[in-house]
Amino acid sequence: MTSARSAGAPTSGRERARRLGLRPFRTWTLRSRVVLVVVAMLAVLGAVIGTISVLALQNYLTVRLDQQLTSALARGQHAADRIYGNQPTGPDAIGIVQTPGQQTGTFGVIRSGSDLLYPVILADRPPASSDNQPVAPQRVPITTSALLTLPADQQPRTIDLGPTLGPYRIAAAQLDNGDSVIIGLPLSEVNATTQQLTIVIALVTLAGLIFAFLIASFVVRLAMRPLARVTETAEQVAHMPLDRGDVALSVRVPEEDTDTHTEVGKVGSALNRMLGHVASALTARQASEQKVRQFVADASHELRTPLASIRGYAELTRRSPHELPPDVTRSLGRIESEATRMTSLVEDLLLLARLDEGRELDRDPVDLSLLLIDAVSDAHAAGPGHTWHIDLPEEPVEVLGDAPRLHQVVMNLLANARVHTPEGTRVVAALAVDAATREAVVTVADDGPGIPEDLQSTLFERFARGDSSRNRATGSTGLGLAIVHAVVEAHGGTVTVASEPGSTVFTVRLPLAASAEGAPPAAAPIEDAVPEYDAAPGYDAVQEYDAAPSEPTREPAPAPAPAPERAERE
Repeated sequence: MTSARSAGAPTSGRERARRLGLRPFRTWTLRSRVVLVVVAMLAVLGAVIGTISVLALQNYLTVRLDQQLTSALARGQHAADRIYGNQPTGPDAIGIVQTPGQQTGTFGVIRSGSDLLYPVILADRPPASSDNQPVAPQRVPITTSALLTLPADQQPRTIDLGPTLGPYRIAAAQLDNGDSVIIGLPLSEVNATTQQLTIVIALVTLAGLIFAFLIASFVVRLAMRPLARVTETAEQVAHMPLDRGDVALSVRVPEEDTDTHTEVGKVGSALNRMLGHVASALTARQASEQKVRQFVADASHELRTPLASIRGYAELTRRSPHELPPDVTRSLGRIESEATRMTSLVEDLLLLARLDEGRELDRDPVDLSLLLIDAVSDAHAAGPGHTWHIDLPEEPVEVLGDAPRLHQVVMNLLANARVHTPEGTRVVAALAVDAATREAVVTVADDGPGIPEDLQSTLFERFARGDSSRNRATGSTGLGLAIVHAVVEAHGGTVTVASEPGSTVFTVRLPLAASAEGAPPAAAPIEDAVPEYDAAPGYDAVQEYDAAPSEPTREPAPAPAPAPERAERE
Protein backbone atom coordinates (compact mmCIF):
# COMPACT_ATOMS: atom_id res chain seq x y z
CA MET A 1 0.00 0.00 0.00
CA THR A 2 1.35 3.40 -0.95
CA SER A 3 1.60 5.79 1.98
CA ALA A 4 0.14 9.26 1.90
CA ARG A 5 3.58 10.80 1.76
CA SER A 6 4.75 8.62 -1.11
CA ALA A 7 1.49 9.33 -2.93
CA GLY A 8 2.30 13.03 -3.01
CA ALA A 9 0.49 14.22 0.10
CA PRO A 10 1.42 17.82 0.99
CA THR A 11 4.14 18.16 3.58
CA SER A 12 3.06 19.96 6.75
CA GLY A 13 4.81 23.09 7.98
CA ARG A 14 6.16 21.21 11.01
CA GLU A 15 7.78 18.56 8.80
CA ARG A 16 9.31 21.24 6.55
CA ALA A 17 10.70 23.04 9.60
CA ARG A 18 12.15 19.76 10.89
CA ARG A 19 13.85 19.14 7.54
CA LEU A 20 15.34 22.66 7.62
CA GLY A 21 16.64 22.10 11.14
CA LEU A 22 14.32 24.68 12.72
CA ARG A 23 13.11 24.09 16.25
CA PRO A 24 9.41 24.46 17.11
CA PHE A 25 8.48 27.88 18.48
CA ARG A 26 7.42 26.41 21.83
CA THR A 27 10.97 25.13 22.38
CA TRP A 28 12.54 28.58 22.02
CA THR A 29 13.77 30.43 25.07
CA LEU A 30 11.38 32.86 26.71
CA ARG A 31 13.66 35.77 25.84
CA SER A 32 13.73 34.81 22.16
CA ARG A 33 9.96 34.42 22.03
CA VAL A 34 9.30 37.77 23.73
CA VAL A 35 11.72 39.60 21.43
CA LEU A 36 10.29 37.89 18.36
CA VAL A 37 6.70 38.70 19.35
CA VAL A 38 7.57 42.36 20.01
CA VAL A 39 9.41 42.73 16.69
CA ALA A 40 6.63 40.90 14.83
CA MET A 41 3.98 43.18 16.35
CA LEU A 42 5.97 46.27 15.39
CA ALA A 43 6.47 44.89 11.89
CA VAL A 44 2.74 44.31 11.46
CA LEU A 45 1.99 47.74 12.91
CA GLY A 46 4.52 49.39 10.60
CA ALA A 47 3.09 47.56 7.59
CA VAL A 48 -0.46 48.63 8.46
CA ILE A 49 0.51 52.26 9.08
CA GLY A 50 2.63 52.35 5.91
CA THR A 51 -0.13 50.81 3.79
CA ILE A 52 -2.74 53.23 5.11
CA SER A 53 -0.39 56.19 4.57
CA VAL A 54 0.42 55.22 0.99
CA LEU A 55 -3.22 54.57 0.14
CA ALA A 56 -4.29 57.87 1.70
CA LEU A 57 -1.64 59.84 -0.21
CA GLN A 58 -2.49 58.04 -3.44
CA ASN A 59 -6.17 58.80 -2.99
CA TYR A 60 -5.41 62.46 -2.23
CA LEU A 61 -3.20 62.88 -5.30
CA THR A 62 -5.73 61.07 -7.49
CA VAL A 63 -8.53 63.37 -6.31
CA ARG A 64 -6.41 66.43 -7.16
CA LEU A 65 -5.58 64.95 -10.56
CA ASP A 66 -9.30 64.33 -11.20
CA GLN A 67 -10.03 67.94 -10.42
CA GLN A 68 -7.43 69.03 -12.97
CA LEU A 69 -8.85 66.52 -15.45
CA THR A 70 -12.39 67.86 -15.02
CA SER A 71 -11.17 71.42 -15.62
CA ALA A 72 -9.18 70.40 -18.73
CA LEU A 73 -12.15 68.41 -20.06
CA ALA A 74 -14.43 71.45 -19.70
CA ARG A 75 -11.96 73.63 -21.58
CA GLY A 76 -11.51 71.04 -24.31
CA GLN A 77 -15.28 70.61 -24.70
CA HIS A 78 -15.76 74.38 -24.92
CA ALA A 79 -12.96 74.75 -27.51
CA ALA A 80 -14.29 71.90 -29.69
CA ASP A 81 -17.85 73.23 -29.63
CA ARG A 82 -16.54 76.65 -30.61
CA ILE A 83 -14.53 75.21 -33.49
CA TYR A 84 -16.97 72.67 -34.92
CA GLY A 85 -20.36 73.76 -33.65
CA ASN A 86 -23.08 71.51 -35.03
CA GLN A 87 -20.94 70.44 -38.00
CA PRO A 88 -19.45 66.96 -38.07
CA THR A 89 -15.87 66.73 -37.09
CA GLY A 90 -13.74 66.98 -40.20
CA PRO A 91 -10.46 65.37 -41.11
CA ASP A 92 -8.65 68.48 -40.00
CA ALA A 93 -9.53 67.92 -36.33
CA ILE A 94 -6.57 68.71 -34.13
CA GLY A 95 -7.96 66.92 -31.07
CA ILE A 96 -6.53 69.13 -28.33
CA VAL A 97 -5.08 72.58 -28.23
CA GLN A 98 -2.23 73.27 -25.86
CA THR A 99 -2.77 76.34 -23.74
CA PRO A 100 -0.58 77.94 -21.09
CA GLY A 101 -0.87 76.22 -17.71
CA GLN A 102 -1.96 72.92 -19.14
CA GLN A 103 -0.16 69.88 -17.64
CA THR A 104 2.64 68.27 -19.58
CA GLY A 105 1.59 64.91 -20.97
CA THR A 106 -2.11 65.81 -21.32
CA PHE A 107 -3.75 63.41 -23.75
CA GLY A 108 -6.56 64.48 -26.07
CA VAL A 109 -8.58 62.96 -28.90
CA ILE A 110 -11.86 63.50 -30.77
CA ARG A 111 -14.03 60.43 -31.01
CA SER A 112 -16.34 60.38 -34.03
CA GLY A 113 -18.37 57.22 -34.26
CA SER A 114 -15.90 54.35 -34.26
CA ASP A 115 -12.88 56.49 -35.18
CA LEU A 116 -10.34 58.28 -33.02
CA LEU A 117 -9.31 61.40 -34.91
CA TYR A 118 -5.80 62.62 -34.43
CA PRO A 119 -5.01 61.69 -30.86
CA VAL A 120 -2.37 64.06 -29.55
CA ILE A 121 -0.34 64.51 -26.37
CA LEU A 122 1.51 67.52 -25.00
CA ALA A 123 5.20 66.60 -24.74
CA ASP A 124 6.38 69.89 -23.25
CA ARG A 125 4.85 72.66 -21.22
CA PRO A 126 5.13 75.85 -23.40
CA PRO A 127 5.74 79.25 -21.85
CA ALA A 128 2.67 81.43 -21.42
CA SER A 129 2.25 83.91 -24.28
CA SER A 130 0.53 87.26 -24.07
CA ASP A 131 -1.59 86.68 -27.16
CA ASN A 132 -2.61 83.18 -26.03
CA GLN A 133 -2.03 81.75 -29.48
CA PRO A 134 -2.59 78.02 -29.87
CA VAL A 135 0.41 75.78 -30.42
CA ALA A 136 0.21 72.69 -32.58
CA PRO A 137 0.38 69.64 -30.32
CA GLN A 138 2.41 66.46 -30.90
CA ARG A 139 0.44 63.69 -32.59
CA VAL A 140 0.92 60.21 -31.11
CA PRO A 141 -0.30 56.74 -32.10
CA ILE A 142 -2.93 55.10 -29.94
CA THR A 143 -3.69 51.39 -29.95
CA THR A 144 -6.08 50.86 -27.08
CA SER A 145 -9.73 50.16 -27.90
CA ALA A 146 -10.90 51.17 -24.43
CA LEU A 147 -11.38 54.76 -25.66
CA LEU A 148 -14.02 53.61 -28.17
CA THR A 149 -16.31 52.37 -25.40
CA LEU A 150 -15.58 55.08 -22.83
CA PRO A 151 -18.86 56.65 -21.68
CA ALA A 152 -19.12 60.39 -22.30
CA ASP A 153 -20.25 61.09 -18.73
CA GLN A 154 -17.32 63.29 -17.67
CA GLN A 155 -16.34 60.73 -14.95
CA PRO A 156 -12.59 60.12 -14.60
CA ARG A 157 -11.39 56.54 -15.14
CA THR A 158 -7.97 54.88 -15.13
CA ILE A 159 -6.98 53.44 -18.52
CA ASP A 160 -3.61 52.07 -19.58
CA LEU A 161 -2.63 53.58 -22.94
CA GLY A 162 0.11 51.08 -23.63
CA PRO A 163 3.78 50.70 -22.74
CA THR A 164 4.68 54.08 -24.24
CA LEU A 165 2.18 56.28 -22.39
CA GLY A 166 1.32 54.14 -19.38
CA PRO A 167 -1.73 54.60 -17.12
CA TYR A 168 -3.89 57.72 -17.47
CA ARG A 169 -6.90 59.22 -15.72
CA ILE A 170 -9.27 59.78 -18.65
CA ALA A 171 -12.76 61.34 -18.98
CA ALA A 172 -15.02 61.98 -21.99
CA ALA A 173 -17.61 64.74 -22.69
CA GLN A 174 -20.32 64.98 -25.33
CA LEU A 175 -19.96 67.68 -28.09
CA ASP A 176 -22.77 69.58 -29.74
CA ASN A 177 -22.23 67.70 -33.02
CA GLY A 178 -22.66 64.32 -31.39
CA ASP A 179 -18.98 63.44 -31.21
CA SER A 180 -16.98 63.20 -27.97
CA VAL A 181 -13.87 64.87 -26.75
CA ILE A 182 -11.62 62.67 -24.58
CA ILE A 183 -9.07 64.21 -22.24
CA GLY A 184 -6.55 62.33 -20.06
CA LEU A 185 -3.89 63.23 -17.52
CA PRO A 186 -0.92 60.90 -16.76
CA LEU A 187 -0.69 59.01 -13.45
CA SER A 188 3.09 58.81 -13.63
CA GLU A 189 3.67 61.57 -11.05
CA VAL A 190 1.08 60.13 -8.69
CA ASN A 191 2.62 56.63 -8.97
CA ALA A 192 6.15 57.96 -8.60
CA THR A 193 5.20 59.87 -5.46
CA THR A 194 3.47 56.86 -3.89
CA GLN A 195 6.37 54.56 -4.81
CA GLN A 196 8.85 56.95 -3.26
CA LEU A 197 6.74 57.16 -0.11
CA THR A 198 6.51 53.34 -0.02
CA ILE A 199 10.30 53.02 -0.21
CA VAL A 200 10.78 55.64 2.49
CA ILE A 201 8.26 53.95 4.80
CA ALA A 202 9.83 50.52 4.18
CA LEU A 203 13.33 51.78 4.98
CA VAL A 204 12.18 53.67 8.05
CA THR A 205 10.19 50.62 9.23
CA LEU A 206 13.18 48.32 8.71
CA ALA A 207 15.46 50.67 10.63
CA GLY A 208 12.84 50.93 13.36
CA LEU A 209 12.55 47.12 13.57
CA ILE A 210 16.33 46.74 13.91
CA PHE A 211 16.39 49.41 16.60
CA ALA A 212 13.38 47.81 18.32
CA PHE A 213 15.08 44.39 18.18
CA LEU A 214 18.20 45.75 19.87
CA ILE A 215 16.24 47.66 22.50
CA ALA A 216 13.88 44.73 23.14
CA SER A 217 16.80 42.31 23.47
CA PHE A 218 18.50 44.60 25.97
CA VAL A 219 15.34 45.25 27.98
CA VAL A 220 14.28 41.58 28.01
CA ARG A 221 17.78 40.47 28.98
CA LEU A 222 17.76 43.03 31.78
CA ALA A 223 14.30 41.91 32.91
CA MET A 224 15.31 38.22 32.77
CA ARG A 225 18.34 38.61 35.05
CA PRO A 226 16.36 37.74 38.20
CA LEU A 227 15.00 34.65 36.47
CA ALA A 228 18.55 33.73 35.42
CA ARG A 229 19.66 33.98 39.05
CA VAL A 230 16.76 31.75 40.12
CA THR A 231 17.74 29.27 37.40
CA GLU A 232 21.36 29.35 38.58
CA THR A 233 20.23 28.50 42.09
CA ALA A 234 18.16 25.58 40.80
CA GLU A 235 21.15 24.37 38.75
CA GLN A 236 23.39 24.44 41.82
CA VAL A 237 20.89 22.34 43.75
CA ALA A 238 20.48 19.96 40.80
CA HIS A 239 24.23 19.22 40.77
CA MET A 240 24.44 18.56 44.50
CA PRO A 241 24.67 14.89 45.64
CA LEU A 242 21.37 14.72 47.52
CA ASP A 243 20.98 10.96 47.34
CA ARG A 244 23.43 10.05 50.06
CA GLY A 245 25.36 11.39 53.02
CA ASP A 246 24.79 14.39 55.19
CA VAL A 247 23.52 17.14 52.88
CA ALA A 248 23.82 20.78 53.93
CA LEU A 249 21.31 22.35 51.58
CA SER A 250 22.14 25.99 52.27
CA VAL A 251 21.72 27.29 48.69
CA ARG A 252 18.88 29.79 48.38
CA VAL A 253 17.57 32.34 45.88
CA PRO A 254 18.87 35.85 46.74
CA GLU A 255 16.51 37.97 48.79
CA GLU A 256 16.23 40.57 46.02
CA ASP A 257 14.68 37.95 43.74
CA THR A 258 11.96 36.81 46.14
CA ASP A 259 9.62 39.83 45.95
CA THR A 260 6.15 38.29 45.71
CA HIS A 261 4.84 41.37 43.87
CA THR A 262 6.60 40.17 40.70
CA GLU A 263 6.24 36.95 38.76
CA VAL A 264 9.93 36.07 39.08
CA GLY A 265 9.82 36.93 42.77
CA LYS A 266 6.95 34.49 43.27
CA VAL A 267 8.99 31.75 41.59
CA GLY A 268 12.05 32.58 43.70
CA SER A 269 10.04 32.65 46.92
CA ALA A 270 8.35 29.33 46.08
CA LEU A 271 11.73 27.78 45.24
CA ASN A 272 13.17 28.91 48.58
CA ARG A 273 10.23 27.40 50.45
CA MET A 274 10.62 24.17 48.50
CA LEU A 275 14.37 24.06 49.24
CA GLY A 276 13.59 24.56 52.91
CA HIS A 277 11.20 21.60 52.89
CA VAL A 278 13.71 19.48 50.97
CA ALA A 279 16.48 20.38 53.44
CA SER A 280 14.24 19.35 56.35
CA ALA A 281 13.35 16.07 54.63
CA LEU A 282 17.01 15.35 53.85
CA THR A 283 18.00 16.07 57.44
CA ALA A 284 15.30 13.72 58.71
CA ARG A 285 16.33 11.07 56.17
CA GLN A 286 19.98 11.37 57.16
CA ALA A 287 19.12 11.06 60.84
CA SER A 288 16.98 7.99 60.14
CA GLU A 289 19.67 6.38 57.99
CA GLN A 290 22.28 7.11 60.63
CA LYS A 291 20.18 5.38 63.25
CA VAL A 292 19.71 2.38 60.97
CA ARG A 293 23.43 2.21 60.20
CA GLN A 294 24.28 2.49 63.87
CA PHE A 295 21.79 -0.23 64.70
CA VAL A 296 23.16 -2.52 61.98
CA ALA A 297 26.73 -1.87 63.13
CA ASP A 298 25.90 -2.45 66.77
CA ALA A 299 23.79 -5.50 66.04
CA SER A 300 26.42 -6.98 63.74
CA HIS A 301 29.13 -6.38 66.28
CA GLU A 302 27.10 -7.89 69.10
CA LEU A 303 26.08 -10.91 67.00
CA ARG A 304 29.65 -11.92 66.25
CA THR A 305 30.29 -13.23 69.79
CA PRO A 306 27.17 -15.44 70.16
CA LEU A 307 27.59 -16.76 66.61
CA ALA A 308 31.18 -17.71 67.39
CA SER A 309 29.95 -19.44 70.56
CA ILE A 310 27.29 -21.34 68.61
CA ARG A 311 29.83 -22.50 66.07
CA GLY A 312 32.33 -23.47 68.80
CA TYR A 313 29.84 -25.43 70.89
CA ALA A 314 28.43 -27.16 67.82
CA GLU A 315 31.89 -28.15 66.64
CA LEU A 316 32.93 -29.19 70.16
CA THR A 317 29.84 -31.35 70.55
CA ARG A 318 30.28 -32.91 67.11
CA ARG A 319 33.91 -33.80 67.86
CA SER A 320 33.28 -35.11 71.37
CA PRO A 321 34.37 -38.71 72.05
CA HIS A 322 30.79 -39.73 72.80
CA GLU A 323 28.95 -41.62 70.13
CA LEU A 324 26.10 -39.48 68.78
CA PRO A 325 23.13 -40.63 66.75
CA PRO A 326 23.44 -39.87 63.01
CA ASP A 327 20.52 -37.44 63.03
CA VAL A 328 22.09 -35.49 65.91
CA THR A 329 25.42 -35.36 64.11
CA ARG A 330 23.68 -34.09 60.98
CA SER A 331 21.76 -31.48 62.97
CA LEU A 332 24.95 -30.26 64.61
CA GLY A 333 26.59 -30.00 61.18
CA ARG A 334 23.66 -27.94 59.92
CA ILE A 335 23.85 -25.70 63.01
CA GLU A 336 27.55 -25.17 62.39
CA SER A 337 27.15 -24.44 58.66
CA GLU A 338 24.24 -22.05 59.20
CA ALA A 339 26.18 -20.29 61.96
CA THR A 340 29.07 -19.93 59.52
CA ARG A 341 26.70 -18.51 56.92
CA MET A 342 25.18 -16.08 59.41
CA THR A 343 28.66 -15.02 60.53
CA SER A 344 29.53 -14.21 56.91
CA LEU A 345 26.32 -12.18 56.56
CA VAL A 346 27.03 -10.32 59.79
CA GLU A 347 30.57 -9.54 58.61
CA ASP A 348 29.17 -8.16 55.33
CA LEU A 349 26.67 -5.97 57.16
CA LEU A 350 29.35 -4.74 59.52
CA LEU A 351 31.67 -3.90 56.61
CA LEU A 352 28.93 -1.93 54.84
CA ALA A 353 28.11 -0.06 58.04
CA ARG A 354 31.75 0.89 58.50
CA LEU A 355 32.03 2.03 54.89
CA ASP A 356 28.87 4.09 55.29
CA GLU A 357 30.44 5.81 58.27
CA GLY A 358 33.31 6.85 56.02
CA ARG A 359 36.00 5.00 57.90
CA GLU A 360 39.37 5.18 56.19
CA LEU A 361 40.67 1.98 54.62
CA ASP A 362 44.31 0.95 54.63
CA ARG A 363 46.42 2.61 51.96
CA ASP A 364 49.20 0.15 51.24
CA PRO A 365 50.68 -0.94 47.90
CA VAL A 366 48.65 -3.87 46.57
CA ASP A 367 49.86 -6.05 43.70
CA LEU A 368 46.69 -6.75 41.72
CA SER A 369 48.38 -9.48 39.67
CA LEU A 370 49.06 -11.62 42.74
CA LEU A 371 45.64 -10.77 44.11
CA LEU A 372 43.91 -12.02 40.92
CA ILE A 373 45.97 -15.22 40.90
CA ASP A 374 44.96 -16.03 44.48
CA ALA A 375 41.31 -15.11 43.89
CA VAL A 376 40.99 -17.22 40.73
CA SER A 377 42.68 -20.12 42.51
CA ASP A 378 40.14 -19.93 45.31
CA ALA A 379 37.27 -19.57 42.82
CA HIS A 380 38.47 -22.66 40.94
CA ALA A 381 38.56 -24.65 44.14
CA ALA A 382 35.03 -23.53 45.00
CA GLY A 383 33.66 -24.11 41.48
CA PRO A 384 35.63 -26.82 39.63
CA GLY A 385 32.75 -27.26 37.19
CA HIS A 386 33.48 -23.90 35.56
CA THR A 387 36.30 -23.10 33.17
CA TRP A 388 38.53 -20.41 34.66
CA HIS A 389 40.95 -18.20 32.74
CA ILE A 390 43.19 -15.35 33.80
CA ASP A 391 44.90 -12.69 31.65
CA LEU A 392 47.69 -10.65 33.26
CA PRO A 393 50.22 -8.07 32.01
CA GLU A 394 53.89 -8.90 32.04
CA GLU A 395 54.71 -6.28 34.67
CA PRO A 396 53.22 -5.94 38.15
CA VAL A 397 50.27 -3.55 38.51
CA GLU A 398 50.07 -1.84 41.88
CA VAL A 399 47.42 0.30 43.48
CA LEU A 400 47.15 1.89 46.89
CA GLY A 401 44.44 0.27 48.95
CA ASP A 402 43.26 -2.25 51.46
CA ALA A 403 44.41 -5.67 50.24
CA PRO A 404 41.78 -7.79 52.09
CA ARG A 405 38.98 -5.54 50.89
CA LEU A 406 40.20 -5.57 47.27
CA HIS A 407 40.57 -9.34 47.46
CA GLN A 408 36.97 -9.46 48.66
CA VAL A 409 35.92 -7.36 45.65
CA VAL A 410 37.45 -9.81 43.18
CA MET A 411 36.19 -12.83 45.12
CA ASN A 412 32.64 -11.45 45.16
CA LEU A 413 32.71 -10.88 41.39
CA LEU A 414 34.06 -14.38 40.76
CA ALA A 415 31.52 -15.90 43.19
CA ASN A 416 28.76 -13.97 41.44
CA ALA A 417 29.82 -15.51 38.11
CA ARG A 418 30.13 -18.98 39.67
CA VAL A 419 26.80 -19.00 41.51
CA HIS A 420 24.63 -17.54 38.78
CA THR A 421 25.94 -19.40 35.73
CA PRO A 422 25.66 -23.12 34.93
CA GLU A 423 28.59 -25.49 35.10
CA GLY A 424 30.84 -25.38 32.06
CA THR A 425 30.61 -21.58 31.83
CA ARG A 426 33.86 -19.87 30.84
CA VAL A 427 34.91 -17.15 33.30
CA VAL A 428 37.82 -14.82 32.44
CA ALA A 429 39.48 -12.54 34.98
CA ALA A 430 41.71 -9.97 33.29
CA LEU A 431 43.97 -7.13 34.41
CA ALA A 432 45.13 -4.21 32.27
CA VAL A 433 46.36 -0.64 32.60
CA ASP A 434 44.63 2.37 31.04
CA ALA A 435 47.53 4.75 30.43
CA ALA A 436 45.22 7.60 29.39
CA THR A 437 43.39 7.71 32.74
CA ARG A 438 46.21 6.14 34.84
CA GLU A 439 43.91 3.45 36.12
CA ALA A 440 44.14 -0.26 36.70
CA VAL A 441 41.30 -2.09 34.96
CA VAL A 442 40.06 -5.40 36.37
CA THR A 443 37.42 -7.26 34.37
CA VAL A 444 35.49 -10.42 35.17
CA ALA A 445 33.64 -11.77 32.13
CA ASP A 446 31.57 -14.89 31.59
CA ASP A 447 29.55 -16.36 28.73
CA GLY A 448 26.57 -17.27 30.91
CA PRO A 449 22.89 -16.43 30.39
CA GLY A 450 23.37 -12.75 31.23
CA ILE A 451 21.64 -10.36 33.60
CA PRO A 452 18.07 -9.21 32.95
CA GLU A 453 17.98 -5.63 31.71
CA ASP A 454 15.51 -4.51 34.38
CA LEU A 455 17.88 -5.75 37.09
CA GLN A 456 21.04 -4.04 35.81
CA SER A 457 20.02 -0.59 37.07
CA THR A 458 19.70 -1.87 40.66
CA LEU A 459 22.41 -4.50 40.54
CA PHE A 460 24.75 -2.75 43.00
CA GLU A 461 22.05 -1.89 45.50
CA ARG A 462 21.79 -3.77 48.77
CA PHE A 463 19.63 -6.89 48.87
CA ALA A 464 19.11 -6.73 45.09
CA ARG A 465 18.21 -10.20 43.82
CA GLY A 466 16.64 -11.63 40.70
CA ASP A 467 14.15 -13.59 42.81
CA SER A 468 12.89 -13.50 46.37
CA SER A 469 14.40 -16.86 47.30
CA ARG A 470 17.21 -17.17 49.84
CA ASN A 471 17.95 -20.78 49.01
CA ARG A 472 21.65 -21.49 48.69
CA ALA A 473 21.22 -22.95 45.24
CA THR A 474 19.05 -20.25 43.69
CA GLY A 475 19.08 -17.16 45.87
CA SER A 476 21.44 -14.86 47.76
CA THR A 477 21.50 -12.17 50.40
CA GLY A 478 22.09 -9.53 47.74
CA LEU A 479 25.04 -7.91 49.54
CA GLY A 480 27.98 -9.14 47.45
CA LEU A 481 27.83 -6.58 44.65
CA ALA A 482 26.80 -3.87 47.10
CA ILE A 483 30.07 -4.53 48.95
CA VAL A 484 31.95 -4.42 45.63
CA HIS A 485 30.46 -1.04 44.84
CA ALA A 486 31.09 0.37 48.32
CA VAL A 487 34.71 -0.84 48.53
CA VAL A 488 35.59 0.33 45.02
CA GLU A 489 34.11 3.77 45.67
CA ALA A 490 36.00 3.96 48.97
CA HIS A 491 39.19 3.43 46.93
CA GLY A 492 38.23 6.25 44.53
CA GLY A 493 37.35 3.88 41.70
CA THR A 494 34.30 2.84 39.71
CA VAL A 495 32.55 -0.42 38.91
CA THR A 496 30.24 -0.98 35.93
CA VAL A 497 28.48 -3.90 34.28
CA ALA A 498 27.59 -4.65 30.67
CA SER A 499 25.45 -7.72 30.06
CA GLU A 500 23.52 -9.43 27.33
CA PRO A 501 22.64 -13.09 26.74
CA GLY A 502 25.93 -14.93 26.34
CA SER A 503 28.18 -12.17 27.69
CA THR A 504 28.45 -10.44 31.06
CA VAL A 505 31.39 -8.17 31.92
CA PHE A 506 32.05 -6.48 35.26
CA THR A 507 34.69 -3.73 35.02
CA VAL A 508 36.49 -2.29 38.05
CA ARG A 509 38.71 0.78 37.62
CA LEU A 510 41.14 1.79 40.39
CA PRO A 511 43.68 4.63 40.47
CA LEU A 512 47.24 3.42 39.97
CA ALA A 513 49.88 3.86 42.60
CA ALA A 514 52.54 6.45 41.76
CA SER A 515 55.11 3.76 41.03
CA ALA A 516 52.78 1.95 38.63
CA GLU A 517 51.97 4.85 36.32
CA GLY A 518 54.53 3.66 33.81
CA ALA A 519 53.00 0.20 33.55
CA PRO A 520 52.06 -1.13 30.11
CA PRO A 521 48.72 0.13 28.76
CA ALA A 522 47.18 -3.24 28.08
CA ALA A 523 47.36 -6.83 29.19
CA ALA A 524 48.42 -9.57 26.81
CA PRO A 525 46.60 -12.93 26.88
CA ILE A 526 48.40 -15.49 29.01
CA GLU A 527 49.08 -18.81 27.36
CA ASP A 528 51.34 -20.56 29.91
CA ALA A 529 49.81 -22.36 32.85
CA VAL A 530 51.34 -22.74 36.30
CA PRO A 531 52.32 -26.39 36.67
CA GLU A 532 50.92 -26.80 40.13
CA TYR A 533 47.40 -26.03 38.83
CA ASP A 534 47.51 -28.32 35.81
CA ALA A 535 46.27 -31.28 37.79
CA ALA A 536 43.02 -29.54 38.56
CA PRO A 537 40.48 -30.20 35.78
CA GLY A 538 38.70 -27.18 34.32
CA TYR A 539 41.35 -24.63 35.38
CA ASP A 540 43.20 -23.07 32.47
CA ALA A 541 45.83 -20.43 31.63
CA VAL A 542 47.02 -19.16 35.00
CA GLN A 543 50.19 -17.12 34.55
CA GLU A 544 53.30 -17.96 36.58
CA TYR A 545 54.10 -14.76 38.43
CA ASP A 546 57.76 -13.71 38.52
CA ALA A 547 57.50 -11.87 41.83
CA ALA A 548 57.38 -15.17 43.76
CA PRO A 549 59.55 -17.65 41.84
CA SER A 550 60.50 -19.64 44.92
CA GLU A 551 56.96 -20.06 46.14
CA PRO A 552 56.36 -23.73 46.88
CA THR A 553 54.04 -25.74 44.75
CA ARG A 554 50.52 -25.54 46.06
CA GLU A 555 48.14 -28.39 45.76
CA PRO A 556 44.47 -27.58 45.23
CA ALA A 557 42.94 -27.08 48.65
CA PRO A 558 39.76 -28.83 49.62
CA ALA A 559 36.74 -26.91 48.52
CA PRO A 560 35.88 -24.41 51.24
CA ALA A 561 32.38 -23.45 52.22
CA PRO A 562 30.81 -21.53 49.33
CA ALA A 563 31.14 -17.76 49.51
CA PRO A 564 28.11 -15.77 50.63
CA GLU A 565 25.52 -15.39 47.93
CA ARG A 566 25.84 -12.25 45.78
CA ALA A 567 23.40 -10.28 43.63
CA GLU A 568 21.12 -12.80 41.98
CA ARG A 569 21.06 -13.12 38.22
CA GLU A 570 18.19 -14.95 36.66
